[in-house]
Amino acid sequence: MQIKKNLKFLILIIITILIALYFNHNGPTKSTPRDYAEIKQSGVLRVVTEYNSLSYFVEGDSISGFQYELIKAFSKSQKLRLEITPEMSFDKRLKDLSDGKYDIIAYNMLVTSEQKDSLLLTSPILLSKQVLVQRKKDAKNPQYIKSQLDLAFKVLHVVKGSPSILRIRNLSNEIGDPIYIKEVEKYGSEQLLAMVAYGDINYAVCDESIALASIDSFPNLDIKTDISFTQFYSWGVSKKSPILLDSLNAWLKKFTKSPEYKQIYKRYYKD
Repeated sequence: MQIKKNLKFLILIIITILIALYFNHNGPTKSTPRDYAEIKQSGVLRVVTEYNSLSYFVEGDSISGFQYELIKAFSKSQKLRLEITPEMSFDKRLKDLSDGKYDIIAYNMLVTSEQKDSLLLTSPILLSKQVLVQRKKDAKNPQYIKSQLDLAFKVLHVVKGSPSILRIRNLSNEIGDPIYIKEVEKYGSEQLLAMVAYGDINYAVCDESIALASIDSFPNLDIKTDISFTQFYSWGVSKKSPILLDSLNAWLKKFTKSPEYKQIYKRYYKD
């Protein structure tokens, strides 16, 4: 059973690399950010997200994922054809949105003042927090972290450009000792979990919801140490798309109270 689970994540990494290569060569060309009227006129909504087993993933001959189902429901309500592209790099998602390649980042964007400087963020969609990913305490793991104070002089791996970097830097100031950050460009959060589980790295920081969705596949992992407090997560659009933001917020306000949303949420998130 464990071999099958490990094989699942190996396949996920391979698919991630192949998708990235494909879309880097065949993705939309650079343009300028569009607002709702231009999107509606074109009849196509261009969206970018991350490929993982919670947000967006291919299963057999179908596509699934919380972010995928949510943005699909929005595009359907607006009578728009959905074009969705997976992109593992956090920085590239931001750049491509700014360049007008995509209209929406349909992924859990941490609501921070830093994010608000470069994006328009929708009304909060979820609540979550950043957690430390490490191997469980045993005789083979003398470097087990018991509390945030133990993070001093440790190297934490994060997805390149992740908003958690700012929180780690603040945490370093709080404990009065350096915490070293290693940004990983090629992989997403799920791949970082796998790297910790297999001993390639000792520590990673990722969103708790992704960690919870993957933890059953890695029984040797521990995600009990919080890095941040519980925070709001939203989607992002360009600052040049205020009407699109208003349309999303109006739809989210109504849709997140619906039975359809509750069903989608229960399919992907653990209590």
